[in-house]
Amino acid sequence: MAGDGGGTARSFAIILIVHLAVLALWQVLVDAFHVPKFILPSPLATVQTLGTASYAWSANTLVTAVEILGGFALGAVVGVALAVIFSWAPLLSLLLLPLFVTLNMIPKVALGPLFIVWFSYGIVPNILIAFSICFFPILLTTARGLREVEPDLLDLVKSLRGSRWTLFRKIQLPGSLPYVFSGMKVGAILAVAGAIVGEFIASERGLGYLMIQVQSALDTPAMVMAVVLLTLLGVALYGLVLCLERMFVVGGARL
Repeated sequence: MAGDGGGTARSFAIILIVHLAVLALWQVLVDAFHVPKFILPSPLATVQTLGTASYAWSANTLVTAVEILGGFALGAVVGVALAVIFSWAPLLSLLLLPLFVTLNMIPKVALGPLFIVWFSYGIVPNILIAFSICFFPILLTTARGLREVEPDLLDLVKSLRGSRWTLFRKIQLPGSLPYVFSGMKVGAILAVAGAIVGEFIASERGLGYLMIQVQSALDTPAMVMAVVLLTLLGVALYGLVLCLERMFVVGGARL
C-alpha cells in the first residue's frame, strides 16, 4: 500500500510539474514576442482579472458548478438506473435503446431554445442540457458491463438457486463497476460542455454568460480566465470520479 501511495504521489508531482512548465513557457513566450493582451494574455494578466469585482467571479463560478454537478449527477443516476432496468427486461431494452440512440443524435445546441421555451431561463434548463449530453455514455457503458457476465458464474448462481437480485448484487454489479466509472468519466467531461452550451444559448449567470459579456469589450484575459475556471471545474469533477473509482473498484484506473 505504501508503494502504491508513493507511485500516486510521484504521478501527481509529474502532472503538476508539466502543467507549471506549460504556464511558465506561456508567460515567457508572450513576454518575449510582446503579444498584445487582446490576442493572447499572459498567465499573470489572466489571473489579475480575478480582482475585477464587476465580473462576480465567485457567484458565476458557483452557478456553473451547480449546473455541471447537477447535470452529471442526474445523468449518472438515470443512466445507471436505465441500464439496470434494460438488463432485467431485454424486451424493454430492444424497444427503447434504439430510441435513445436516435434521440442522442439530435444536436444538443438545437435543444437549447426548446428547453428555454419549456423551462424558461435559469439553472434548470442548463442542468437538463448537461444531463442530455452526459447521460448516454453512462447508459451504454453500464449496460455493456451488466451484459458481460461470465457464463460459468451465471451457471453457478443458477445451480445454487440464486435469485435475480443475488445475481445482480453478487455478480453483475461488481463486474460492471469498471464500465460504470468509465462512462462516468466520459460523462464528467461532457457535462462541462453541456452546461456551457446552455449558458451560451441563453443565461443570466454563469461563466459562459460572463464570457459572452466580456467578449464585446475584447477583454480577452477575462475570457481566458473563464476558460481556466471551467477547466478546473471539469478537472475537479473528473478527479472526484477517479477517487470514487479507487474506492469501489479493486485495482481501479491509475492517474
